[in-house]
Amino acid sequence: MTTPALLPLSGRRLPPLNLGASAFPHHRATLRLSEKFILLLILSAFITLCFGAFFFLPDSSKHKRFDLGLEDVLIPHVDTSKGGKNLGGFLIHGQGHDEHRHREEEERLRNKIRADHEKALEEAKEKLKKSRDEIQAEIQTEKNKVVQELKKKDSKPLPPVPLPNLIGINSGEPSDPDIREKRNKIKEMMKHAWDNYRQYGWGHNELKPIARKGHSTNIFGNSQMGATIVDALDTLYIMGLHDEFREGQEWIDKNLDFSVNSEVSVFEVNIRFIGGLLAAYYLSGQEVFKIKAVQLAGKLLPAFNTPTGIPWAMVNLKSGVGRNWGWASAGSSILAEFGTLHMEFVHLSYLTGDPVYYNKVMHIRKLLQKMDRPNGLYPNYLNPRTGRWGQRKSSSIGDTSYSLFFKTWSKSSLHHLWKQKGKGAIEKHLIRKSNGGLTFIGEWKNGHLERKMGHLTCFAGGMFALGADGSRDDKAGHYLQLGAEIAHTCHESYDRTTLKLGPEAFKFDGGVEAVAVRQNEKYYILRPEVIETYWYMWRFTHDPKYRQWGWEATQAIDKYCRVSGGFSGVKDVYSSSPTYDDVQQSFFLAETLKYLYLLFSNDDLLPLDNWVFNTEAHPLPVLHLANTTLSGNPAYR
Repeated sequence: MTTPALLPLSGRRLPPLNLGASAFPHHRATLRLSEKFILLLILSAFITLCFGAFFFLPDSSKHKRFDLGLEDVLIPHVDTSKGGKNLGGFLIHGQGHDEHRHREEEERLRNKIRADHEKALEEAKEKLKKSRDEIQAEIQTEKNKVVQELKKKDSKPLPPVPLPNLIGINSGEPSDPDIREKRNKIKEMMKHAWDNYRQYGWGHNELKPIARKGHSTNIFGNSQMGATIVDALDTLYIMGLHDEFREGQEWIDKNLDFSVNSEVSVFEVNIRFIGGLLAAYYLSGQEVFKIKAVQLAGKLLPAFNTPTGIPWAMVNLKSGVGRNWGWASAGSSILAEFGTLHMEFVHLSYLTGDPVYYNKVMHIRKLLQKMDRPNGLYPNYLNPRTGRWGQRKSSSIGDTSYSLFFKTWSKSSLHHLWKQKGKGAIEKHLIRKSNGGLTFIGEWKNGHLERKMGHLTCFAGGMFALGADGSRDDKAGHYLQLGAEIAHTCHESYDRTTLKLGPEAFKFDGGVEAVAVRQNEKYYILRPEVIETYWYMWRFTHDPKYRQWGWEATQAIDKYCRVSGGFSGVKDVYSSSPTYDDVQQSFFLAETLKYLYLLFSNDDLLPLDNWVFNTEAHPLPVLHLANTTLSGNPAYR
């Protein structure tokens, strides 16, 4: 529904128009052409046009009617003496209608149009007696009614689904006073980040803590979708910040709208929004989160409408039109993006009973299993039109997919794919030791291994630790050791900087080891991957050094990234006087602070036997389904 708005005429004035005192006795005889009068003219012209059109249209009574309605029905011939006409064995009954009846009907319609016309004019005159503010208020009220009706339509209840047995939601309090104090400090940092976002960036995607205003990037399009609110919900919940959690829930219920003309990243919106909403639903049981997750998932489905079923990287939430990033190997889709949709989409099918989500991601898995793998590794880019690999490069961009292959370990065939093809190929082709004995994961480019490791790749230490769990005895120890070596290398990348915070990427060339060389690789934007690995290694080994390293990172973040308006990334970790980038990333609240809090919590908080974390650290319960095509909904089952 579109409601006309009253807009000023750009400051232009029209000559006075003398309408006579009889037209509007409460006005002067000479009036300037106001907005109200323009609205009246348009309304009157429209009604007059409709009224006049009725008389100029051909008189339908002068033409024979042959409608297959209730009055003109083809019936078998019975008896032509009854006034009908016999036409080829059928009787056209009632064709000779009473002319008087038609005239009465037309007169009734004319009278109705006149009455409607007069009523509309009277209503328009009454409206124009009101002030501009009153009219705008009425328009806004009508708009709000339409929005509420649409919300009711979109918020229809989903079928009831039995929740999995959720263990370890409200526990984890450490008995050691020192550990408890450190955990409380991390909770205070979370509250500082949230409170400032609440004050200065509420409803925006992210926060500029120094400028103290909202911030957004192109991954969220041009809309304000409250990314930080959705991303932070589960962290707030497990930290016991329930008042803040309810603030976020209220905003989501009233303001989170996906029917916007905005082009977003399918990958980022999936891991941050769908993952965050699903996690909030499982933790709190509040239906609004599940409903919003399903609404958003429906907006992402058009991205899969490609010749291969490999989704576009971006999709317009309103039009459903998709495309890929221009920089991604001639318009290819990115493995680390389309390869990491699995967990969220399986849960969507589980919660809704609709297999469409499960089928989309399983199609991707089946397609990947059939693809050739140069050197046993999936390249980073795949063309969604041709189904062919783009640039033959394998690196940390693709490593995320291998992690998600394993995190869907409840599906035995995928676990086999990970064990037999993922870890072995990575170890054979990408993992090397530096001259100084540091284990690192390089980047494979055109048949050559570049001896550089990114901060993003540091999550792989935790990935190998997860891979050790459930592997054969002769392999479990090896993979756990490999995870420990990667964790050590990533800690060195932190320890060798001035700020004790890790750079975006670091080299292993000649005498340079675990140090950034290029200026554009020396920044730290509050990333979580190193701390993520510390947490996984702590859970599997309980080696106290991982808590020590985590506390070092906590202190460095609090000292060098904390500002009065929140937390900011820094542009050079090797500078004693760093410059801020003035962005508080949503993943800082979703991942970095969550992993730090878990690192200083007992293992009974979100135990790994019962919970699996998506790429954005949103915990989802492990689904033990005999057949993953089946939903948790008994009716669908």
